[in-house]
Amino acid sequence: MKLIILDRDGVLNQDSDAYVKSAAEWIPIPGSARAVARLCQAGYQVAVATNQSGLARGYFSQHDLDAMHAKMTALVEAEGGKIAHIAWCPHGPDDHCLCRKPLPGLIHQIEQALGISARGAIMVGDSIRDLEAGIAAGCTPILLRTGKGRAAEGKLATDSSLQAVTVFNDLEAWVNQLLGPEI
Repeated sequence: MKLIILDRDGVLNQDSDAYVKSAAEWIPIPGSARAVARLCQAGYQVAVATNQSGLARGYFSQHDLDAMHAKMTALVEAEGGKIAHIAWCPHGPDDHCLCRKPLPGLIHQIEQALGISARGAIMVGDSIRDLEAGIAAGCTPILLRTGKGRAAEGKLATDSSLQAVTVFNDLEAWVNQLLGPEI
């Protein structure tokens, strides 16, 4: 089964510079839940890899994060899809962990949880660190313009390792290109 790994904030839901701190603040990007369902129905396993330093910073609790993920999962399931695994990094940027993107630790957690290799998988994100984590794990990187993606897009030309990255307006647009438009 083919694997697709998605970042969360800015890919599946609206991002916030003030952090998404609750299920009420977790607002799906239009079409994202349906896009995940379409991927699942086409035979892909879809996993989520997300940095959640708001936990380390005390902006929200594990209970709040669980509620956000329950909302995300329920919206995808209501469309007929399933998120195979959610890996998150609870650490802050100065904690020197091995899971925080741009390191590939979250992707390795997904590999272990699902019992499959991410080599050749697709990593979809809205930031350079999402793309770098995917590349480090042998994934094909895709950048979306949602979330922080428009700012990240400007940096692609200055980094030779990222010049071949394909860019799409949002998750739904990428899935339509991959699978064809929904009839």
